[in-house]
Amino acid sequence: MSTILAIDTSTEACSVALLYQNEITHDFLVSARDHTKQILPMVDKILKQSDCLLSQVDAIAFGQGPGSFTGVRIGIGVAQGLALGIDRPMIGVSTLMTLAQGALRLNQAKNVIAAIDARMNEVYLGQYQYVNEQWQAMIDECVIAPEKVADKVKRKCTDDYYSAGTGWQTYPEMLTDIKSSDLLLPHAQDLIIIANQKWQRQELVNVEDVEPTYLRNEVTWKKLPGR
Repeated sequence: MSTILAIDTSTEACSVALLYQNEITHDFLVSARDHTKQILPMVDKILKQSDCLLSQVDAIAFGQGPGSFTGVRIGIGVAQGLALGIDRPMIGVSTLMTLAQGALRLNQAKNVIAAIDARMNEVYLGQYQYVNEQWQAMIDECVIAPEKVADKVKRKCTDDYYSAGTGWQTYPEMLTDIKSSDLLLPHAQDLIIIANQKWQRQELVNVEDVEPTYLRNEVTWKKLPGR
């Protein structure tokens, strides 16, 4: 049995989960500006609750984005520090796919269109189908204007589709004919399920090779008057 510690700070949520002795312990907190203060105490709390030492962990999983530029960097930085300290590999998991896993947990959803508010009148978009107990991406993850979402996604009229993520709260007009999972933010308890599948397939990454997923390569900043 694998022991995996998962960390996600890619959105407003600060989330930690531990898979140990085939049980998942998790903690979740919405803390938009305190990720750096909250995440390590949450890790300590989870390890103590499970009576597990950090040195017993086989791999560190992390939310690799897309999401908040700062949040993604904080999560990866903390995960890298922990992985370096115990000389363990890492497992990157898509934030959007994590949302799909959450919709499966809450609504038994097997066709999920995940969207995260990307600001600048855009959303991060992913579409997933649950086949043979794992998620398959139906489109490439992208950053897209809300009015273009309907043309981007692929749907069959015979399937039930669920939404997940903050994008739907911000732009409810994107697709009005799909069901809502009411899941807005990614949870590490869902991330760790995908991470464990990746562990079994040995889809691991070395600490020095970790790459975040930003999707938006260039951000134009407007200088405020008088600054």
